[in-house]
Amino acid sequence: MTENVAERIREILDTIYSSESRQVLATLIRLLGDFDAAEEALHDAFAVALEQWSRDGVPANPRAWLVSTGRFKAIDGMRRRARFDASLVELVKQLESSASDPEARDDESVADDRLRLIFTCCHPALPPDAQVPMTLREVCGLTTDEIARAFLTRPPTVAQRIVRAKAKIRDARIPYEVPSATDLPDRLDAVLRVVYLVFNEGYSASSGGSLTRHDLSGEAIRLGRLLIELLPEPEAVGLLALMLLQDSRRAARTSPTGDLILLENQDRSLWNRDQIAEGLALVERALTSRRFGPYTLQAAIAAVHAEALSAAATDWARIVGLYNLLLRVEPSPVIELNRAVAVAMRDGPLAGLTMIDAILARGDLAKYHLAHSARADLCRRLGRRVEARAAYEQALALTQQEPERRFLARRLAELPG
Repeated sequence: MTENVAERIREILDTIYSSESRQVLATLIRLLGDFDAAEEALHDAFAVALEQWSRDGVPANPRAWLVSTGRFKAIDGMRRRARFDASLVELVKQLESSASDPEARDDESVADDRLRLIFTCCHPALPPDAQVPMTLREVCGLTTDEIARAFLTRPPTVAQRIVRAKAKIRDARIPYEVPSATDLPDRLDAVLRVVYLVFNEGYSASSGGSLTRHDLSGEAIRLGRLLIELLPEPEAVGLLALMLLQDSRRAARTSPTGDLILLENQDRSLWNRDQIAEGLALVERALTSRRFGPYTLQAAIAAVHAEALSAAATDWARIVGLYNLLLRVEPSPVIELNRAVAVAMRDGPLAGLTMIDAILARGDLAKYHLAHSARADLCRRLGRRVEARAAYEQALALTQQEPERRFLARRLAELPG
């Protein structure tokens, strides 16, 4: 084996690992019934491939070869350990007798395997703080360190959550399957929520020095594409549309120095027109189904913004109407706040301020910095400087994101004394 051949095989394997490893892992989890065993089998298969492919050439179906090799390596390892652990004997027999030939079944089952994996990672029996890292780790292939950096968490904490989630799946015998048609709506909601949580942390980081984390929003969009490829439900389509339309503004949302730029002041020539075109088509597709929900309605609102040539040309009446629909579908004080801001743009700042004050008077959103920031802005526009200053200071005390802190401090400094 020459050094050139080995290097070429390494490059081929690197490419296959990037594009196929999560599909191979999903199938190995199905075949072996264990996350850790599948992970080990995946790496064993790639190690064997480096040696055998350099000698024998690349097989016709690399993914199926990797699945088959990983499965047999795992069974061999269990067979050896079964000599010292009687509890493994029956498991080895089951694995040896199950599924005639994984190579023959791989192509037709891989899509279902990936969908099974997504639903397993987002199972409602798992705690919410474990669903997101499990999905990013097992479905997207992010490392524990990458997930920890993204959410400003210590890697051991992330690792512990993933370990506990895997133990829960094993001990509670959580089925590795796509839910039945009866259970699908509730279970799909959990999956969509996890994907949107990942996107939101990338679109507007909850804390830290950057406004956005493109790696996370990009992973969420990739998950959204995978989901509608495997399960084209209207709300999954609506969620992908929403993420694309929001992400289309990413380049215009911050200055070259990383400072926050509000929607009304953004250079719309920087908006990604390809993402907008795709998002608009997906919104139309989801709305046409007449089986849409909150993600599609939010996407429809984002579409109105995307179609406006300027902030002044935005159809605020249409946006308020969509928020009215959204509130009926999903009542929420945050949606009420967003509707109040839209009403302020349609009817003037006093109308919006009255609505925000009512929300805050109920005790809702008292610790939500964007509620106080929105109130401050409306007070500023009405010339109520003392109230504006107090609201800006309250918002500043509540936010942990540096670009937002700089923006609020700048607004405070600009207020007349």
